[in-house]
Amino acid sequence: MSTVICGTLYIGKVNANSHYQPRTIEENYLEIGYKSVGEALRDYEHHYKEELQLPLRVPPVVYTHVFARTIEGDKGDLFEMEFINEKSNENNFLICVAPKDAFEILDKEVINKFKLKGGNTAYLLDYGRGILLIFEKDNLQYRFSIDKRISEKITPEILVQIANSTYY
Repeated sequence: MSTVICGTLYIGKVNANSHYQPRTIEENYLEIGYKSVGEALRDYEHHYKEELQLPLRVPPVVYTHVFARTIEGDKGDLFEMEFINEKSNENNFLICVAPKDAFEILDKEVINKFKLKGGNTAYLLDYGRGILLIFEKDNLQYRFSIDKRISEKITPEILVQIANSTYY
C-alpha cells in the first residue's frame, strides 16, 4: 500500500491492486454545478424570461470540454460558460454574463478600448495572470477572460471579433 497525496490534500491509502478510478473532469465540473451549455442556457433564459445571445465565435485554440452554469451573486445571477482543455489549463476561455455594472471597471486597469458593431465600447483589462474584455449589451455585461500565457494566440482583436459575434 502507498499513501496518495494530491497537492496538500490527503486522500488516503490506496492498494496498488485496487480498482480505484480517478474522477473525470466531467464529474468534477458537474459536482460544482456546471451543466451542458444547452441546459444551463435554458435555465438562465427561463429564470430571466429573455434570450441570452452567446457569441457565435470562439478563440482559435483547442478545447476538450465546454461547461456552463448559473451562479447566484450579490449583484444578480450570472451565466458562466467555460471552455477548457484538460491537457493545457492555459487554453481555458471563460465567458461570464451578468446584469449591467456587475463588474466594476477601474480606469487604471484599462489597457485599451474598442468600438463594437452595436456601437458599444469594449474595455480590455489586465488583471495580473489574465486579460479581460468587458462590454455591455442589452442591459447585460459580458466578460471574456483568457490566461496571459495565450495572449499571443488570442489577441485583443480576436476577443473583439468574438464580442462582435454576439450581435445577431
